[in-house]
Amino acid sequence: MAYYSWILAFHVMSFISWMAMLFYQPRLFVYHSENGDNEGFVKVVQRQEYILNKAIGTPAMWATILSGATMLYLNPDIFSSGGWMHAKLLFVAFLIAYHISLENLRKKLIENPHYKSGKWFRVYNEIPTLLMMFIVIMVVVKPF
Repeated sequence: MAYYSWILAFHVMSFISWMAMLFYQPRLFVYHSENGDNEGFVKVVQRQEYILNKAIGTPAMWATILSGATMLYLNPDIFSSGGWMHAKLLFVAFLIAYHISLENLRKKLIENPHYKSGKWFRVYNEIPTLLMMFIVIMVVVKPF
């Protein structure tokens, strides 16, 4: 338990990095979709989308998952402190599913830059914000 606070700090930093990717990736999809006829622009955005997902987002997601799992291993009693942790983990599962969906959308945009509209991606971009709000409320407020 001596290292628990260090693991928690790493977990929070990883989560922030992961969320940054989840917030920005759909914004790149907006630009990709709305400028799909501009080949030069699309090539640049495709590269950014790839690097953001593979070099930042996915490693940050795994760092978040592994550090969170380590904390649960070190402190399993947290599951008996109320249903908040169960709810948090459910929202995290939704966030992981969202992350996976971004990679699928990225691949579909490569095939067809007009696969979805910029407006659709703007709305889709709000999902991680809502999930992040629920996760933070569960951890800080512990409503149940």
